[in-house]
Amino acid sequence: MTKETTSFLYVTYILSTPEKVFEAITRPDVARRYWGHENVSDWRPGSKWEHVRADDKRTVQIVGKVVEASPPTRLVITWASPSKASDPASCSRVTFDIEEYENMVRLTVTHDELEADSGMANGVKKGWPVVLSSLKSFLETGRGLDVFAKPKAA
Repeated sequence: MTKETTSFLYVTYILSTPEKVFEAITRPDVARRYWGHENVSDWRPGSKWEHVRADDKRTVQIVGKVVEASPPTRLVITWASPSKASDPASCSRVTFDIEEYENMVRLTVTHDELEADSGMANGVKKGWPVVLSSLKSFLETGRGLDVFAKPKAA
């Protein structure tokens, strides 16, 4: 039986360049400043990548492989929790499409092949909007958002 899958799509416009957006996603020292995590890899197709919490514990929270890297316009990676990474059926895929749009960048993030109604799918729907908003704020103002902030109770 085939599992039911879902996807998440997010498009944002950033006053920046494709090179700076690609760098913000792939350079650990930059990602740490708006994401609170570092994306660590050599970014060659077939290479592994790790999403590492940028704190004293340096916990690896997500792992995957680089599927495609075409700087500065496209990056495709697989995405899985470390405990499930050895099972290809547990891996989802993230595509970053970065294109010039007049004097800015249109960033389209597609996270697909997610198991429908899974914890990962639910986390992605909540996580990507705040991370990508923080990326936009960081590139436009030099300051990211608190991506670990929790909504206030009503």
